[in-house]
Amino acid sequence: MSWETVIGLEVHVQLATRSKMFCGCAVSFGEEPNTNVCPVCLGLPGALPVPNAEAIRLGVRAALALRCTVHPASIFARKNYFYPDLPKGYQISQYDRPLATGGTLQIESPERGTLDVGITRLHLEEDAGKSLHDRFPGLTAVDLNRAGVPLAEIVSEPDLRSAAEARAYLTTMKQRLVYAGVSDASMEKGHLRVDANISVRRPGTDRLGTKTEVKNVNSFANVERALALERVRQIAVLEGGGAVQQVTMLFDAATGTVRPMRSKEESHDYRYFPDPDLPPLVLATEWVEQVRRGLPELPDARRGRLVQELGLSEYDAKVLTAEPQIAQYYDDVVAGGAEPKAAANWVMTEVMGGWNQSAVFGVGAVQLAELIGLVGDGTLSLQSAKRVYAELLGAGGSPRQAAERLGVIQVRDEAALEAWVDEVIAASPAEVQRFREGEAKLLGFLVGQVMKRSKGKADPKGVQPVLLRKLGA
Repeated sequence: MSWETVIGLEVHVQLATRSKMFCGCAVSFGEEPNTNVCPVCLGLPGALPVPNAEAIRLGVRAALALRCTVHPASIFARKNYFYPDLPKGYQISQYDRPLATGGTLQIESPERGTLDVGITRLHLEEDAGKSLHDRFPGLTAVDLNRAGVPLAEIVSEPDLRSAAEARAYLTTMKQRLVYAGVSDASMEKGHLRVDANISVRRPGTDRLGTKTEVKNVNSFANVERALALERVRQIAVLEGGGAVQQVTMLFDAATGTVRPMRSKEESHDYRYFPDPDLPPLVLATEWVEQVRRGLPELPDARRGRLVQELGLSEYDAKVLTAEPQIAQYYDDVVAGGAEPKAAANWVMTEVMGGWNQSAVFGVGAVQLAELIGLVGDGTLSLQSAKRVYAELLGAGGSPRQAAERLGVIQVRDEAALEAWVDEVIAASPAEVQRFREGEAKLLGFLVGQVMKRSKGKADPKGVQPVLLRKLGA
């Protein structure tokens, strides 16, 4: 019998602030342990939290980018639990009155096509510290640099039906948040972390099965792997006559296994209550609208514009909008006067090849637009233009100057073209005779010989009519 998978995701995104959520300590990655700390994030007696205005702005920005409703008032609450890396013994979060609710994220499902995934809520909270199990043999060390770092937690509806859809959702969400300038969402630095809830049920039923939560996944690929494994495990338990237990599972990427870590907590286990040190977070409607107006063009809108206004294919538009820096560079090339399709071809090949290696644009957008123009008006062949591009990477300057240095500007002077054509006709009597007898395909051979004799400088568009005239065709 078949089973249907039901997946909901909780995504924790580190907001791109310079200081922590409730104090002025710096947010930075890779510092010496326990150096970016103060009485507030250490939870020392008498220290009082003050909300970070920039974190609130970025949280609202994220909510609007995900089409959520931002509430005029929300409440910070204390989430109580004990863990060595939680110095206060509670985490400041939001519970029954979050910052925003009711959003949607449109994704492309590998199985179901275009799909709207519901966003249940987005709330603000502070991060915990970090337990380190590999510094001292047999001991656990605690680094509190991360304690108090601002997070937005984004909880989806249980709308996903496969591990592949979960990966598509995460990829789309990361792209949207990066475009919105909310976070760099780097999983390598811990700026984006995922808890995945999964259950299975018989198709056609509305009742949800018992869910488990999968933690400790450090990449989107591993989220997909872990969910696929947990689905198989749950089905095996049910088909064996057992019952799935509501537990938290750990994914081990090295062994490719999931294993229980602890029983899954319910909300009442955390004994939430409003934080007495923090008043309600009240946001003016006009301020929220101002944040909305400050949102950039988001990836789906940008893709649509490239297709509808510039005539690009869906594939080209998707590639060009994968990263906001690439998308902006492409727009700048087109704004510089380049033909849109030609610009797309250059950006998706030479430009992205360099960007993927160094995250740097070695040739400016205006320079590339000029180079594309030189190809378009026949000054350079495409092959020569690629040589010029490589020259610009090393030496800079204008494309025309680089082309002159390399001696690759195409010759369109008719007298020069005639001289090369005459030399080729004289050197190829047999081919000329066969062409005159009807072998039309030899025209390409003769054009090639002219290009070879001119060392690539002859304009191919000008060579053919001269050849035809000289051959009496």
